[in-house]
Amino acid sequence: MENAEYNELHALRHTASHILAQAVKRLYPSAKLAIGPAIENGFYYDFDCETSFTPEVLDKIEKEMKKIAGENLKVERFVLPKNEALELVKDEPYKIELINALPEDEEISFYKQGEFTDLCAGPHVSYTKKVKAFKLTQSTGAYWRGDSKNKMLQRIYGTAFKSQDELEKHLAEVEEAKKRDHNKLGRQLGYFTTADLIGQGLPVILPKGAIVMRTLQRFVEDEEERRGYLQTMTPMFAKRELYKISGHWDHYRDGMFIIGDSNEQDNPEADIFALRPMTCPFQFQAYLAQLRSYRDLPLRYNETSTLFRNESSGEMHGLIRVRQFTLSEGHIACTPDQLESEFAGAVELAQFMLKTLGLDEDVYYRFSKWDENDKQKYIGDAAQWESVQSVMRGILDHLKINYYEADGEAAFYGPKLDIQIKNVHGKEDTLITIQIDFQLAERFGMEYVDKDDTRKFPFVIHRSSVGCYERTLALLIEKYAGAMPVWLAPEQVRLIVISDFQKEYAEGVLKRFRAAGIRAGIDVRNEKLGYKIREAQLEKLPYMLIIGEKERENGTLGIRSRKNGDLGEMSINDFESLILKEITTKEI
Repeated sequence: MENAEYNELHALRHTASHILAQAVKRLYPSAKLAIGPAIENGFYYDFDCETSFTPEVLDKIEKEMKKIAGENLKVERFVLPKNEALELVKDEPYKIELINALPEDEEISFYKQGEFTDLCAGPHVSYTKKVKAFKLTQSTGAYWRGDSKNKMLQRIYGTAFKSQDELEKHLAEVEEAKKRDHNKLGRQLGYFTTADLIGQGLPVILPKGAIVMRTLQRFVEDEEERRGYLQTMTPMFAKRELYKISGHWDHYRDGMFIIGDSNEQDNPEADIFALRPMTCPFQFQAYLAQLRSYRDLPLRYNETSTLFRNESSGEMHGLIRVRQFTLSEGHIACTPDQLESEFAGAVELAQFMLKTLGLDEDVYYRFSKWDENDKQKYIGDAAQWESVQSVMRGILDHLKINYYEADGEAAFYGPKLDIQIKNVHGKEDTLITIQIDFQLAERFGMEYVDKDDTRKFPFVIHRSSVGCYERTLALLIEKYAGAMPVWLAPEQVRLIVISDFQKEYAEGVLKRFRAAGIRAGIDVRNEKLGYKIREAQLEKLPYMLIIGEKERENGTLGIRSRKNGDLGEMSINDFESLILKEITTKEI
């Protein structure tokens, strides 16, 4: 979208959020206003209101919004000094808090439309009548300022476009996205489930999901081994002293699960452990198991790591953001001269994985830097950060990676390249990350003896090849609407037997396929053929092999392909060759 067009749509949606707030205040005068920005696909507004915003209430609010738009109210901007601004919003506690956070000499802007006035920086359209194609989509809970320690408010989401046709097209796309949403489809197809007795953010991966994750894991580990990685298996928790050296205890403690008395965390005599949020300080101990020479470098460690992060309840979603997950993790210790080639190798591996999975065209790249205005979030000084960020920018430019820069998104120990992706609802997450660490090797005393017999500290590259397996599974379900490529499909072939007369023949074929490494199932139930075919189709299986009396007598199979329809009769040898080729080449 061109900038001018984007700015126009942004202003339209911002005005729609004010029309929403005006409608709520008309219908529920005691409601208190929080914030209401335009966002990428629409707008929202947060309210503190005793009335619950049920679907019926949203319909009522939307009707009032249409009335306000039809009144064609002029939207006017004005500014006030801080004291007068506070007087104007004296009955709005959330607005008072926002204003009090501003400098004393700041002029504060407001926008007025009819009887409604709101604290706002803008921009807006000139008249409410310009907001004519909009729809309220949902109501959810939202903590004030995103902090779980604050009051839970009600957030109303909506979207707005310049024309009704654009709105209807968007709403149709949203409905299609809902059909692909892994949180719904993944449960329907039996990939995962959740249980209140286990807890939020702790999904139970069912056999189908486990097969996909196991297939991915074996592929990743084999590919990494071919590229010179050495696999480790490290503990899932450790003493807090390990995390103190790494910096996680000071910079990441709120995101960790602490084992032991929480009141004793700062008592040096207490026995305090924590589940690992990252594997790096554990793999560093493998490096430290012996003295290293420059001849040992680069040293590449990989591990399929189970990690634990104390995500807030409002952030968790299906398999995309969870509290326990599995990561294709790795760390490369290298000399300064090896840094660019090793970083390039990590990028190339990630890109190879993305292409193999069919996700390569869905991602984009973010160069995540430190925030020089919030130095306490990081370890190291400004000169070190600027130097390493300059090196990393040079590497990215040399690799001709098309990236954008983001301040404040670096790890606390170094800058990183984040490979970003959006789910079907447009929510952005990091899929894969590759980081340059210029500090932790020194903290842990990870030396190597260089050519001149001096001891030096290596650079460490923290990297993932396919990211979090749970998140990748979620994105694959959404990408393929549950119809996994053959090589990843939990059940690649189902033998559908017409009657008991063919059962023995079908079971012989099943045994042969399984011995060949084909994931095959069999349906010998006393059900109609059409019913069994329809059920297999709903499960999105790649191949259905119909076995009737003709096929048994001829030693053949009746092939139905998810992709190509009815392929007719085929010998067992020919079909086996066909599907094994798809599996071994990892055809998408």
